[in-house]
Amino acid sequence: MEKAIRKEKNTQPENQTVYSILFIIGICHLLNDSLQAVIPAMFPILEKSLGLTFTQLGLITFTLNMVSSVMQPVIGMYTDKKPMPYALPIGLSCSMIGMLGLALAPNFWMILVSVLFIGFGSAIFHPEGSRVAYLAAGNRRGLAQSIYQVGGNSGQALAPIITALVLVPLGQFGAIWFTLIAGLAVFFLSYIAKWYAVQIKEFTRSKASRKSNKTSKNMSKAIKGALIVLVFIVFARSWYAAAISNFYAFYAIDSYGITIAKSQIYIFTFLAMGAVGTFLGGPLADRFGKRNIILFSLVGTAPLALLLPYVGPISAIVLLAVIGIILMSSFSVTVVYAQELIPGKIGTMSGLIVGLAFGMGAIGSVALGSLIDLLGLTPTMIAISLLPLLGFLTYMLPTDEKVSQWYA
Repeated sequence: MEKAIRKEKNTQPENQTVYSILFIIGICHLLNDSLQAVIPAMFPILEKSLGLTFTQLGLITFTLNMVSSVMQPVIGMYTDKKPMPYALPIGLSCSMIGMLGLALAPNFWMILVSVLFIGFGSAIFHPEGSRVAYLAAGNRRGLAQSIYQVGGNSGQALAPIITALVLVPLGQFGAIWFTLIAGLAVFFLSYIAKWYAVQIKEFTRSKASRKSNKTSKNMSKAIKGALIVLVFIVFARSWYAAAISNFYAFYAIDSYGITIAKSQIYIFTFLAMGAVGTFLGGPLADRFGKRNIILFSLVGTAPLALLLPYVGPISAIVLLAVIGIILMSSFSVTVVYAQELIPGKIGTMSGLIVGLAFGMGAIGSVALGSLIDLLGLTPTMIAISLLPLLGFLTYMLPTDEKVSQWYA
């Protein structure tokens, strides 16, 4: 009896949602992704202080996104087999070293090494953070993943504010203040790691005690097919988001004759409303089903995206706000859907879907930039408005009920 009481103190019932852990890991996600947001926000500063070319700036972005995206599923696969709770504070310690290097870097190569540290820290954080959200979710996995992911989206939306308040007045050395943000994240994650270490033992024990379900060939093919469809959905969402985030400011300047400063309003609106959509998507998926929200996020965006290149400056801000909410409502939902497709691979699926979003965004930025050079800004913005139509592929995904039946 005494042993059972001790166990109850350390672990929560399987269907109970631990909101305190979810909010702390969400805050840590915000801190982690705000560190990543510092890098593109520093580009105007680095271009002046170190005389970097646009090619070098592009290589910095590519290095950051590719390291964090490629390593995420690899780390997720490893920690699915051997969970490492204290990898979370270790990962943010890597990012802290990277931020210190970024503030003091005397040349391009030192910048690149610093970005590698930040990218590696992010690659460790994302799949492990998603596993913490899964363990704390109880029976509200959509909501849990939304709380976790909205922190990241909010951190990314801080880039314009970081530029205006910190980097413009303080220059490159101003990045040193973000080592304090990384240190704060390490402190929070050390607390999370203690809770995680207890929960993962119980999770591993309960998973081992369950009767293993052998996957039939037909079911295995259906899972692979669903993952391929998810890849196309993430591709459509990531490339469209990359086009708006990286190039819509130039389109607004050309089309509406506004200043660089005013053009940032369009980007901030899209990113901030995207964070709102990320938060709303999870609880809506718990209520209406994950497949339905994935379908709505792209198909609902399609007519608005097609309209966007033809509206005026005020209407564009309104449309970008609505597009941000609808499009990003599936960000956390696709992660949960993938985790439930392959329940034993929580870290792998999180790393694959979130890492894929980062990687697709990086490749999309390069490809869309080349397309703009080739075709021009306006034709490219019109062309990318067709991407959300790929959302109709969602009809090829198995329903939530069918996925549940596979593992019943």
